[in-house]
Amino acid sequence: MATFDTEHRQRAHQVRFEWGPVGAEAIGPVGIAVVVDVLSFTTTLTVAVERGIEVFPFTWRDDRAEAYAREQDAVLAVQRQDAAPGRPSLSPASLRDDADGVRRLVLPSPNGSTISSLLAEGGATVVGASLRNRTAVAGWLAPHVAAGATIGLIASGERWPDGTLRPAVEDLWGAGAVLDALAPDDLSPEAAMARVAFRAADLPDALHACASGRELVAKGFAEDVLVASQLDTSLLVPVLEGHSFTGAEA
Repeated sequence: MATFDTEHRQRAHQVRFEWGPVGAEAIGPVGIAVVVDVLSFTTTLTVAVERGIEVFPFTWRDDRAEAYAREQDAVLAVQRQDAAPGRPSLSPASLRDDADGVRRLVLPSPNGSTISSLLAEGGATVVGASLRNRTAVAGWLAPHVAAGATIGLIASGERWPDGTLRPAVEDLWGAGAVLDALAPDDLSPEAAMARVAFRAADLPDALHACASGRELVAKGFAEDVLVASQLDTSLLVPVLEGHSFTGAEA
């Protein structure tokens, strides 16, 4: 376990913001952790719970994930390019279009899924936020904030080829979108800047123009960016209970 300076933990503030798995550890422990991975884990997660699907996060898609899916009597999400009816992938569009008959899904992701599991192991209640459900997440958080719970928003980011964190602006916007709807009083400067970034962004156009959006479009997954850009279209909040996410109302 890494050692962090007290200042890096943002403990002077009720609502905090950081990046990636190391940042999640740095600002912990918190009562509630909001994981943001707009392209695509938490958007896909939001679409899944909209469809009544129970989602089991998992770090990697490999033999271990296949065994875990069998243990949970669940469907294992396939690679984006392999999605087909009854075989959805991490693509939110595939969850929307290819998930008929799927009720339990193992959803591997090296970013959002991994961070969710780490935070849950640390004792936090973990929820998934995207642009689609940012107001619902804010409504779910509001009574907890009023009761004094500490809140950590984690922008998952992406990975450079060498495995290091690539801060992804869409996750900054996603975290800021939740804070814009929540309007808490006690934000760390880091959290306050996420809110400023969301307010300054020209969405949805900026989501299509950012590096992650352009990458998905270039690979033939423009529909995923479109699904992710649909602000406030979901009333459900994915909440991690035990080993799986299910949808809760605000």
